[in-house]
Amino acid sequence: MARPIRDPRELTDEQTEFIRLARDFAQREIRPRAEEVSEADTESPLDLWKSASQIGISQLMLPEEYGGGGITDLVTQTLVQQELAYGDISIGAFLTSNGFFSAPIEALGSEEQKKHWLGLLCSDTPPITALATTEPGTGSDAASLQTRARREGDHYVLNGQKTWISNAPYAEYFIVFATVDPTLRSRGITAFVVPRDTDGLEIGKPMRKMGQRGIVNAEVFLDNVRVPVENRLGEEGQGFYGMMGTFDASRILIAASATGLARAALDASIEYAQTREQFGTPIINHQAVAFRLADMATRVDISHLVTMRAAGLYDQGLTVTEEAATAKLVASENASWVTSAAIATHGGWGYSREFPVERWMRDAKLEEIEEGTSDIQRLIISRSLARGAK
Repeated sequence: MARPIRDPRELTDEQTEFIRLARDFAQREIRPRAEEVSEADTESPLDLWKSASQIGISQLMLPEEYGGGGITDLVTQTLVQQELAYGDISIGAFLTSNGFFSAPIEALGSEEQKKHWLGLLCSDTPPITALATTEPGTGSDAASLQTRARREGDHYVLNGQKTWISNAPYAEYFIVFATVDPTLRSRGITAFVVPRDTDGLEIGKPMRKMGQRGIVNAEVFLDNVRVPVENRLGEEGQGFYGMMGTFDASRILIAASATGLARAALDASIEYAQTREQFGTPIINHQAVAFRLADMATRVDISHLVTMRAAGLYDQGLTVTEEAATAKLVASENASWVTSAAIATHGGWGYSREFPVERWMRDAKLEEIEEGTSDIQRLIISRSLARGAK
């Protein structure tokens, strides 16, 4: 049984309904499928994508004017994402992944592009999409992309290789970040929408992963891929701006997912500690276990609070690069700690696959790596501190 989150902010009736929709779907549809999806390893649950789309979950975070659910404030998105992740973090991220594709379009696209691409995402049967950013030699240094975009008349020719691209095996459309001139670094990066069936675009084999297997990753190869100029988002060199704006929001949503995962591990541990007996009493009555649970609960609350602070400031239109980094750093590392503590609470059974806590610990580790490692988040925070001290 999920512990309710007590929070001083008042939610609107609409927000409460969105959260209830996500919570019910997570408990009814996502949680029962989570172990099966993880064991399949390289297959996303396409049937859940279909059923989630039919009730509007996959479109919830898209603008209402283009047919979406209209959750444009990050606070509500954060609360919804947390509920989905409580069911399963990778399936929850998969079901709302079109929000990441839409962000550069919203930030950089013309009104005509928004009507076309966002309209597709908001349909009753939305396509699965992907962002193609990371490269084999480019991870945290997003300004050093080597994928080239060369202008030839009314087309661009793209050449390069992307890796760890989420949804790549299923995506019908990609937003590819490429550079018109590597020597310009961030000032050369440009974004393009590339349909899957474009000549020269190839998808590699699905990657086998430690955890979070509900989202399938693969490499993307671009060999003289010709893209019409009208598929460029914004002007040349504006792609880095769109990418960084996406990162601020996505890091907050990753923090929300990590918080939902940690909540699941905490709740499972409380339930187990109340029923598992040792030395003639439930183990929750032993101080060592009780104090561990208290530490777990404290970390979950901290994760929730820093994430909601970042989301609230984002919704005010403020620059939240530091707060987003803080939320991701705190929530991801807390998720790893809490899931490890959950295994300790379950003892030997926690190490087995009879309980989901071992899977949750494997899932949690990705949150410390994706969208910038914990080291990168510390770098962002420290640079912000240095600027403030001048």
